[in-house]
Amino acid sequence: MRSFILVSFVLSAFLPLSALAETTQKSHGIAIHGEPGYPADFTHFNYVNPAAPKGGELRLASEGTFDSFNPYIIKGVAGPGFQPEALLAASADEAASEYGLIAESLEWPENRAWVTFTLRPEARWHDGQPITVEDVIFSLETISTKADPYVQNAFAIIKSVEKVGDRQVRFYSAEIGNREFPITAGSLPILAKHYWESRDFAKSTLEPPLQSGPYRIKDFEAGRYVIQERVKDYWGKDLPVNRGQDNFDSIRTTYYQDDDVIKLAIKSGEIDYRNERSSSAWAQDYDVPAIAKGWLKKESIPHKRPQGIQGFFLNTRREIFKDPKVREALGYVYDFEWSNKALSFGLLTRSTNFFGNSVLASTGLPEGRELEILEQYKDQLPERLFTDPFTIPTTDGMGWPRDNFRKAFILLEEAGWIVRDLKLVNAQTGEQMTFEMLLASKGMERTVLPFVNNLRQLGIDVRTRLVDQSQYYNRISDFDFDIVIIKLSASISPGTEQRGFWTSETADRKGSGNFSGIHDPAIDALVERVVSAKDREDLVASVRALDRALLWGFYVIPQFHTEDDRVLYWDKFSRPEITPWRGTSTAYWWFDQEKAEALATNMARNRLSEDNKDGTETAAPETISEPLFNPAIIDAFLAGLEELGLPPEKVRGFFTFQLFTDPEAFFQKDNWRPYALTATLLLLLLLARRRRRNRVEEN
Repeated sequence: MRSFILVSFVLSAFLPLSALAETTQKSHGIAIHGEPGYPADFTHFNYVNPAAPKGGELRLASEGTFDSFNPYIIKGVAGPGFQPEALLAASADEAASEYGLIAESLEWPENRAWVTFTLRPEARWHDGQPITVEDVIFSLETISTKADPYVQNAFAIIKSVEKVGDRQVRFYSAEIGNREFPITAGSLPILAKHYWESRDFAKSTLEPPLQSGPYRIKDFEAGRYVIQERVKDYWGKDLPVNRGQDNFDSIRTTYYQDDDVIKLAIKSGEIDYRNERSSSAWAQDYDVPAIAKGWLKKESIPHKRPQGIQGFFLNTRREIFKDPKVREALGYVYDFEWSNKALSFGLLTRSTNFFGNSVLASTGLPEGRELEILEQYKDQLPERLFTDPFTIPTTDGMGWPRDNFRKAFILLEEAGWIVRDLKLVNAQTGEQMTFEMLLASKGMERTVLPFVNNLRQLGIDVRTRLVDQSQYYNRISDFDFDIVIIKLSASISPGTEQRGFWTSETADRKGSGNFSGIHDPAIDALVERVVSAKDREDLVASVRALDRALLWGFYVIPQFHTEDDRVLYWDKFSRPEITPWRGTSTAYWWFDQEKAEALATNMARNRLSEDNKDGTETAAPETISEPLFNPAIIDAFLAGLEELGLPPEKVRGFFTFQLFTDPEAFFQKDNWRPYALTATLLLLLLLARRRRRNRVEEN
């Protein structure tokens, strides 16, 4: 008995009481709050078709360029293809639940101070080597030291990791009690140690990295295209979290320098799928025969995901934007109502919150639990936050918001800015208010210029700077901008990622997501309340409090959002009947052979019908026996052009232009001849002009 008491005393002296009484839970999945929605024996997610056939190709488009395959570092502009798998995989129809992917199970204590993952023995890299605990440990070390600051911050909650078994790895939390910790650890991208240990992860690379997922990079040309092929012997293809997904044999992403050319590409059939984000383009740019005939589908697919925030982010690191009255004044100048009516056909919805389209958005005056939280920081928050409902400035949509201008002038004068000689100048220094809006595409100009014109009406010297995407990303990472348009997505269960957007710790960390440079102790504290929320009710109240504090800080001038996914796709694909609340995704779609054959037949029949000028009917072939056009036609026409001193490449460019403007007419066997005749006459005129110029020079 004495020995038992002695042993107990020694154990209690060297082990925490919690360790002795600690109870753990082991499961196939985990939720931040509550229990995961899918049971241990689930076979697939509800929003997929588990019997979806594999095969076919999906052709996508991307604007800009790429010069790297590593999206986890600051250097370079990453292209598609490198998507490391994680220990867990999320479902698209739950707020925050994840299930085993590389890990077959996980175990954690009640306080979530640690989490242990058991790896699947069948998990393999594409080179056949097994995914090991050493790979997981190496991944955390690499991401924590070499990834860009935003990514590092996302996993900063992980204190350490250790091997606790042949297939078991344990992560320790830097914040005991943080309910999000196991999911954060489970979402760590897993890297192949034997591949990366001989390479510098911090450097951009165009060598396709070794992966373990359903696709690998088959072919690419830097800045032009990437082709991913489905891995036929993918180790995880039959897992419940993967069944019914990743159905295309090949995914080709082609890069275009201009968004207008991408629109032409989808209409001509050069690409298969496009998510149209421009409301004006959606309203007026797709009135084409292919849609009228039902070949090219144009669908609005509703979703229920939180909208986050898209808007003009004001860089408070700049002296001009440090005063909240200046930031508030500029918000009165943005005339959303006119822009929506005149430019977007009224198809947009004004964003009014940082967590809009969800129960997380603050409304009216704070009350209940939200008010209790905010009152703890009352001395650090604006007084109006407790007395006035926050409202976004609105206009009558007539294009001349005079009342808003007047309110803006009052605020600017209170901040020390007055009008002299039709210029808004600092009352003390006499310097005019001047700033720049940084843009990455011409499509942005259309949205920005009306706002710029209104700002100039106040006497502000506003400039727009359009740069290429590489320079754009570099300048944003370095916070080298005055105002920039940013879109931040929102989770239905916000957590540690919010630190990277709003906290003082990340304000001066280059590459972070704190674009406005927010330094505010009250917001820091509210973010921590969100991170440490004990249950769903506490989380909702904490997020609403954070949302309200951000709104009253006037760091962002909110723009707009849509409440559906507007997609265009050629009618050779099918998708599940159920759309999860997060929205549709081509990850759940599949190539439908019957639809593809019907589409080809209908297009062929249409061409034959147009070719038949004498009124007789010609039976359409059941399948297309040759491509939409015969390249030999063009190649034959281009032959011999070098003898005329005209590079064939330039002439081919002429044909390419014709292809985009009217591909169906151009590539019909009879209709190509008028183009060729016109081109021939043009070439003869150019040749005659050149010979005349040569004779003049000789004389």
